[in-house]
Amino acid sequence: MSREAAFIAALRGLATHPGARGLVDDCAVLDIGDETLVLTHDAMAEGVHFLPEQDPADVAWKLVASNLSDLAAKGAEPLGVLLGYQFGTDDARFLTGLEDVLAHYGVPLLGGDTISATGPQVLGLTALGRATHRPVPSRAGAKVGDGLWITGPVGAAMLGFEALRDGTGADSTAFSRPLALLAEGWALAPQVTAMMDVSDGLLLDASRMARAAGVTFAIDSAAVPIATPEARRAEALRWGEDYQLLFTLPDGMEPPITAHRIGTTHAAEEALVVLDGIPLTEANGLGYEHS
Repeated sequence: MSREAAFIAALRGLATHPGARGLVDDCAVLDIGDETLVLTHDAMAEGVHFLPEQDPADVAWKLVASNLSDLAAKGAEPLGVLLGYQFGTDDARFLTGLEDVLAHYGVPLLGGDTISATGPQVLGLTALGRATHRPVPSRAGAKVGDGLWITGPVGAAMLGFEALRDGTGADSTAFSRPLALLAEGWALAPQVTAMMDVSDGLLLDASRMARAAGVTFAIDSAAVPIATPEARRAEALRWGEDYQLLFTLPDGMEPPITAHRIGTTHAAEEALVVLDGIPLTEANGLGYEHS
């Protein structure tokens, strides 16, 4: 078990409120009167989630978009964000990017906090949303026989990262300014049995969704759309940060948006994910986890 997984397992003993969903979901879900609030928080660290020399405007964009992607996976409408900001090398550029992304999604900044510190920059953002459909989709609803679907290709963020890292001048937008698929999440929420966004790698995130539901996903790798050359398909399935939506639908049901069926839900087996008939484990390197 990774350090991250072990720590989250320990936190579950503290997160006893029903809104925490046992810490197996992307967001907290709170019923308040006739409304349901959806809340999420993600952090980004220099040298881990963004490059030290990366444009701070792009860092601001990614910080907001990655959090809104969690709301998208719940079919939630964003209400606002709270920023936790450590002063960096170019605060003005960060503010420019923050203004751009908030305007793009029509989301207000509601508050937050700022600090000064030494060492790599660490940023945090809390996003608040309102459910557009109830019950709010979770990771845990997949049923045996359900189809497993994804909204679009994986691997584009990997190529964008490499373009930035290597200074090739190739398009890096998929990594530096990803998009939260809010409209797709709103359309899918009334139909899906389970849904989450792909942030840490398709295979790893599929295993998390399978574990939450107590099932196994059988995935056909050739059915997964990729943005990379075919020779790099295995990497694309594991790299992450593409923020596509991964979801399940009852067998025979077609999604209301363009999407790709990539597998089927089976009764639980020893492995959470079976790829092209081969059971996979964490030892196979399913995706990105903090060590």
